[in-house]
Amino acid sequence: QVQLVESGGGSVQAGGSLRLSCAASRYKYYMAWFRQAPGQERERVAALDRFVGASYADSVKGRFTISRDNPEDILYLQMNSLKPEDTAMYYCAARDGPYGEYAYWGRGTQVTVSS
Repeated sequence: QVQLVESGGGSVQAGGSLRLSCAASRYKYYMAWFRQAPGQERERVAALDRFVGASYADSVKGRFTISRDNPEDILYLQMNSLKPEDTAMYYCAARDGPYGEYAYWGRGTQVTVSS
C-alpha cells in the first residue's frame, strides 16, 4: 500500500504561480497529477514515468512542470501563468507499472485561480 499526501494548494490571481507537493510513503516509478473541476471529468495534467520521462496535457504545456525529489519521495507540480480554468481539485496518483489504472490516490488539494 502507498499513501500519498498532497499540499500546496491555495488561491491565487490569474498569472500567478503555485507549487504542489505530494509526499509518498513508498517510492513509485510511475506517478502523475490529475485535476477535476466541479461537473467536469478528471484530467491527467502531468505524468512522470521512469523511462519516458515527463508528459503533459496540452492545456498546461509550457506552464506546468512535474518533477520529483527522489531521496525524499516527493512529487512536485510547479504551476506558472495560472488561468481561471486551472481551478480544480488536484490529486497525486501512482501506479505499479507503465500502463493501466492508477491504483493509489491522495485526497487532493484545492487550487483556485481568480481573474
